[in-house]
Amino acid sequence: MTVLVTGGAGFIGSSIVDGLADAGHRVRVLDVRPTADRHPDGVEIVRADLRDPAATAAAMRGVDAVCHQAAKVGLGLGMADAPDYVGCNDLATAMLLAEMESQGVQRLVLASSMVVYGEGGYRCRAHGSVRPAPRQVADLDAGQFDPPCPRCGAPLTAVSIAEDAATDPRNVYAATKLAQEHLAASWARLTGGRVIALRYHNVYGPRMPRNTPYAGVASIFRSALAAGKAPHVFEDGRQRRDFVHVEDVARANHAAVRALSAEDGPRSGELRAYNVGSGQVHTVGEMAAALAVAYGGPAPVVTGDYRRGDVRHITASSDRIARELGWRAAVAFAAGMAEFAQEEHHDAIGQRG
Repeated sequence: MTVLVTGGAGFIGSSIVDGLADAGHRVRVLDVRPTADRHPDGVEIVRADLRDPAATAAAMRGVDAVCHQAAKVGLGLGMADAPDYVGCNDLATAMLLAEMESQGVQRLVLASSMVVYGEGGYRCRAHGSVRPAPRQVADLDAGQFDPPCPRCGAPLTAVSIAEDAATDPRNVYAATKLAQEHLAASWARLTGGRVIALRYHNVYGPRMPRNTPYAGVASIFRSALAAGKAPHVFEDGRQRRDFVHVEDVARANHAAVRALSAEDGPRSGELRAYNVGSGQVHTVGEMAAALAVAYGGPAPVVTGDYRRGDVRHITASSDRIARELGWRAAVAFAAGMAEFAQEEHHDAIGQRG
């Protein structure tokens, strides 16, 4: 099978490319960044922007399936970032789907995200499953980070979320990721295509971007340690997350590519969504502490600061992908964080030398 990987030079995309090539697929990469030093021999490189129609048309020729990873990631710095997010994520996806229709390519794996849910799952002792309202600035300023029950104001218990939960994006990036899913679902219905949307939870691991305000929290903490500084943990550090290793995410994409051709995979015209998480809950504070110990750097500092648009708790139930695609995360949290910390540590030592 020939698979086009958009964003194949990136953090997650490059790991996907390597795994697909190792599995014997013919792989073509479409990315604006240089990629040749990241991939095995035989991987074809098209260096271009998805929004270049001629380049995307050329990259699509002879393709059997598309693994769409290209996106602008991160929470963003404010509404001034919104046009760039919409252009990179939604316009580019629309142009990709139009070219897939033009060339009759009918299998798509879409990189989606946990952010489409907004807040995660919550239960109230009196009212059962509830969806909390967006957190208020006055509460955050007062250090009241956990959302209350929207009906009675009582404390809530955070629970893992499944794919049938309502979507409720709470920042610009999240809105663009959900729009990608809607665009892909529309394309599938119109063309008879098949889509698997993988809703990644907090991905970390080798090749993760560093020293950028758009990087994930694990990378921000690691960069602080490399500079000899304590990681600064927002809120009270008790935000619940599911940290999943990039190698496991790459394997989930390989499983999705296989499923698109399987009899029990998505039907013609269907988008099927899967959570991709480790199934293990850790707090942001626990993650920062694990990195600090593995790196041998200063202990984290809990600041009480917050960012508008952040959600409090979001963890995954990955039961569906285990049941239907046979995928389960394999990299343990402690081992993965130790490896992640030492990758940066080795880089820093080399730079000093």
